Amino acid sequence: AMYAALGIHGCLPHSHGSQGCCAYHRMHLTRHFRDPVMASSSSFTEGASVFGGAANLKTSIKNVFAIYNPEIIAVHTTCLSETIGDDLPNILKQAEIPEGKAVIHVNTPSYHGSHITGFSGMCKAMVSYLCQSDGFQKDQVNVLPGFVNPGDMREIRRIVNELGIRLIMFPDTSGVVDTPLTSRYQMFPDGGATVAEIRDAGNSELTLALGSFASNDAADLLQEKCGVTGIPLKLPIGLVATDAFIMALKDWFGVGIPESLAVERGQVVDTLIDTHFHYQGKTVAVFGDPDHVIAMTEFLLTMGMVPKYVLTGTPGRAFETEVTKLLEDAGITGSNVKAEGDLFELQQWIREAPVDLLIGTSYGKYIARAEDIPFVRFGFPILDRAVHPLMPVVGYRGCLRLIEQISNALLDRRDRDCLDEDFELVL
Repeated sequence: AMYAALGIHGCLPHSHGSQGCCAYHRMHLTRHFRDPVMASSSSFTEGASVFGGAANLKTSIKNVFAIYNPEIIAVHTTCLSETIGDDLPNILKQAEIPEGKAVIHVNTPSYHGSHITGFSGMCKAMVSYLCQSDGFQKDQVNVLPGFVNPGDMREIRRIVNELGIRLIMFPDTSGVVDTPLTSRYQMFPDGGATVAEIRDAGNSELTLALGSFASNDAADLLQEKCGVTGIPLKLPIGLVATDAFIMALKDWFGVGIPESLAVERGQVVDTLIDTHFHYQGKTVAVFGDPDHVIAMTEFLLTMGMVPKYVLTGTPGRAFETEVTKLLEDAGITGSNVKAEGDLFELQQWIREAPVDLLIGTSYGKYIARAEDIPFVRFGFPILDRAVHPLMPVVGYRGCLRLIEQISNALLDRRDRDCLDEDFELVL
């Protein structure tokens, strides 16, 4: 929820709970993006924990607007305030909100769902509080990008711009958590979707919801509230999903595919043909956020690999259903697919029947080391390597990057393990 809130221009995320909860969320985001993440807290103490945090929240809102002057405050709850039962809609009605400013909220107890659940809830709150319809539709598209890096959001915007379609993307963390180093500190960077843009999303012709777990709820609410047609799509990771994203825009708006995108697609197909023998038939274990894992599984199948273990920590039967269908359509049998799983279980699967490659977040490095498996970092969080947030994995350019990472990881392992007489210069 905090990451989604950062995708609104001039927004200060607010954690309604203790200082420790806020500090943990900020720390995790800061370590992944390697950019300072700002947020405020209701700073619960023993009194608020017993009698409720209404007074803390109202005081926090007053002080934040007076001291930091954000355009909007996005409040998310914690398990403490949820267990107490704080009535946020009622508390916000009583809060002192300056004219022209806004406060939105989402309920995010840590014992319900995962961080993707919180991200989805905050996107839905943006629609609920901000989106409005003026009674007529504009020739523009809304894109809900899902829980992706700012580099991915920049790439999505570039693709839509190449097609010549006016875009409103929210949340949009590009220009917020990937800012350049300058001599001037900005509390609120230049990036992010403005409140005015999010309001105007209610006048768009179409909404593309990228990633069902992170984006569908917000798109459904926008269609119900403002009559904007919503189309659910996978994250545009891989050739098939990127094709579907571009074709959805082409078919709806009647635009042509520019030569630049056709060239990029051709490069991906050419690279797949040139390198297929590096990874054809190799078995893979992939884990992470559900939308990322679903799209990655589809791309691995396109590459001719065999996803043997597919796991997410986020609950939801829809994950198992969708991944299982992808595997069945590709003729893959005997794979383990699980939602609301954990890495202990994944490691047990790998110990019983090893795989050739592991793909997932930084937490997978312990399994990779213990089981001696090549490892490709993918998703959120990546805490032990840099630059990932700036480099897209979506679109055709993202395809090339993933092919490079996967191919090189397997080739590095081949070079490490082969006999001296098999140590080749050309592979």
